[in-house]
Amino acid sequence: MSKLTTNLLIICGTAISLCAASYSYSTTSNVLAPEKQHNRATKLITHFLDKYHYKDINIDNTLSDQILSSYIEALDPNRSYFYQKDIDSFQIFRFKLDDAISKTELSAPFQMFRLYQARVDERVLFALDQLKTNFDFKVDEELIIDRSELAWANSNHELNEIWRKRVKNDVLTLRLADKKPSEIKGTLEKRYKGIAKRSEQIDAEDVYQLFINAFASTLEPHTNYLSPRTSENFEIRMSLSLEGIGALLRTDGEYTVVEKVIPGGPADLSDLLHGSDRIVGIAQQNEKEFKDVVGWRLEEVVALIRGAKGTNVKLQILPGDEGQAAKIKEIKITRDKIKLEEQAAKSEVIEIDENNQKYKIGVIDVPTFYIDFAAYQRGEKDYRSTTRDVDKLLTNLKSEKIDALILDLRGNGGGSLTEATQLMGLFIDEGPIVQVQDSSGHIEVHRDRDSNISYHGPLVVLVDRYSASASEIVASAIQDYRRGIVVGETTFGKGTVQQLVDLNNFSSGDDAKLGQLKATIAQYFRVDGGSTQHQGVIPDIDFQTIFENEEHGERALKNALPASSIAPVKHHIGDIDTQIINQTSKMHNSRVKANEKFNSLLEIFQLDYDVRNQKTVSLLESTRKQEYQRIEVTRNEYQEILKDTDENLSKLDDDEEIIDVLLDETAHIAADLTKQLEAKNSSSFVYRNH
Repeated sequence: MSKLTTNLLIICGTAISLCAASYSYSTTSNVLAPEKQHNRATKLITHFLDKYHYKDINIDNTLSDQILSSYIEALDPNRSYFYQKDIDSFQIFRFKLDDAISKTELSAPFQMFRLYQARVDERVLFALDQLKTNFDFKVDEELIIDRSELAWANSNHELNEIWRKRVKNDVLTLRLADKKPSEIKGTLEKRYKGIAKRSEQIDAEDVYQLFINAFASTLEPHTNYLSPRTSENFEIRMSLSLEGIGALLRTDGEYTVVEKVIPGGPADLSDLLHGSDRIVGIAQQNEKEFKDVVGWRLEEVVALIRGAKGTNVKLQILPGDEGQAAKIKEIKITRDKIKLEEQAAKSEVIEIDENNQKYKIGVIDVPTFYIDFAAYQRGEKDYRSTTRDVDKLLTNLKSEKIDALILDLRGNGGGSLTEATQLMGLFIDEGPIVQVQDSSGHIEVHRDRDSNISYHGPLVVLVDRYSASASEIVASAIQDYRRGIVVGETTFGKGTVQQLVDLNNFSSGDDAKLGQLKATIAQYFRVDGGSTQHQGVIPDIDFQTIFENEEHGERALKNALPASSIAPVKHHIGDIDTQIINQTSKMHNSRVKANEKFNSLLEIFQLDYDVRNQKTVSLLESTRKQEYQRIEVTRNEYQEILKDTDENLSKLDDDEEIIDVLLDETAHIAADLTKQLEAKNSSSFVYRNH
């Protein structure tokens, strides 16, 4: 799918007016064309990108070729609207789109979009007509889900066949959700008519945003343009993460997808909604009927989900871990305001018995790097921050005489760079933590200047594929200082810095609103000179939960900046040498071979991976039912194995609890590390100049 699906706009229909009774359409008389403010916005965008973007940019024919491919992908990512003859006709623009950017000659992308509108008009009519069909679900045929790399359709018959199967799949999905035929037809009529209705709302601002983001995506994935309307909706989007259900949403094709569940929010605490889940229906607490929201604009979906604290919102979702053939599931979440304390670091103690020797392992879970800026600016002495909270937790854990510490950074997507720097300072003497290089090549070194160390003992950092940005800075610094062992999965790999520029600040009085530009202006580098960008932080002990050829994080994003390196900066080196890491790794590998829970968890990961990467779905009803049952039975069998009565439990749902297998194994690794350091007669770390 196109990486431009992070746009807040769903481009899914044509500018047509709907006559509901007869399903007939007439093209609007308003012809989409570039507007005056787009010229001014384009000039400002190219100026800032040329002057401040981290990547050198040449707006030439080579880039024009890339922009055309990117724009076509943005318009029709799944190759379900255009014909091959349409793609051939676009070749006249192959080396003209650089002029659209550099000379603000924007007619070409608007001309392409108008043809796209006509093609969508045809598909909407066909989809509605297909609802009159009595589909035979005993026919063994499949729908290809991902057509992004397949050939474009050469004929109307070929494209009709693609859409016949698509509509049939829509019907089957609702049928398997126990919907009556009349309900199915009504829901899908509304869905397809909704595509038409919302397409009428597409204006020049929307088309301009889509094209500029096609251009921006050729540079790297974190640079994008927000139109004036999108800029305003961005504020709504962020407020939804803080007051509502606590989730960041994005659009992917015609679906609203959960990008991230905010730690400590209602969705997180309920454990009912997760990243990559697709929201297909919404109802308020007193409503029996769900509104089908497939094809809706993101701001419209957000408006339905938002609501007063204490009220319920009901969602119909397609669970992300069940893949494209997921069965609709209904959940209910009580809206609330996310409190800082719910996102705050928390601690616990795990007791490990190794050969009749007990170890107390402290765990500090850091879900994000936060600071209460409002309290800080008011001058309150007891303002909350990650570093302050962790420091207090360390004091409490030390009073319990822990033998080792786990810093749990799983799912930590980053936050305050200052907090990441200061947090690292709790574990080392003063020194550099991260280097930041801007587009001019200037390097700024962020340092911990406090010589106090809050914790001297054995340290293990637990990360996963969602640990990103600031959490990668901490994990990499722990490695570079040899202060502890990093375990888990290779991290996300986001090692770049973005800045938001309000273009309206540079407009004259005659200009309309111009929107905002988010551009990558710098890159993080480790103190050893290496990069977390693209490659992430590679753990010292890999739990091997990421499968061969599985793409995730920055590595899965098109045009992501590559890893690079600069000169290292002088820093201290601790006692965690290669010998200790290798020996600890051997002990881990030996232990997990016989660990039924650990291997069952790997089987669940494999199941999820297989389901997520399905290329086709069966349209044979009996096969779909068998597949649902197989996945459910298999998952339940593994979860039965994972059940435990230990104190170290994490809530799965209302009826069962499972052990946090990865945290439990990390605790054993921490005990192994402690034993090795004890064998070296070292209860604290001795630093040497490097």
